Amino acid sequence: MINFDKITEIFCLVDEFCQQFFPFLEKNSIGNKSKRPPMMSPSEIISIMILFHLSGFRCFKHFYIFYIQKHMQDEFPKTVSYNRFTELMQSNILPLTMFLK
Repeated sequence: MINFDKITEIFCLVDEFCQQFFPFLEKNSIGNKSKRPPMMSPSEIISIMILFHLSGFRCFKHFYIFYIQKHMQDEFPKTVSYNRFTELMQSNILPLTMFLK
């Protein structure tokens, strides 16, 4: 699996990107914001999505439930349920795409 230094490096890069991207997105977006912010930050969500593609797992559900929630509690302390995470993934596809570009 990926070593923890690499995970931290990926998270830091994603977090720096999100700190610049989300103010720009909020300034130029149309519509209402959600009333309550999610438990996990967009940086954590995007990092987990990137880590899945770098891991050897074929099924995202198994990766999230059996690896992230069980073995990476120190790195991601506020994980949400798998169903909620898939909902949060949908709202973070645009930032993920822009980060990878």
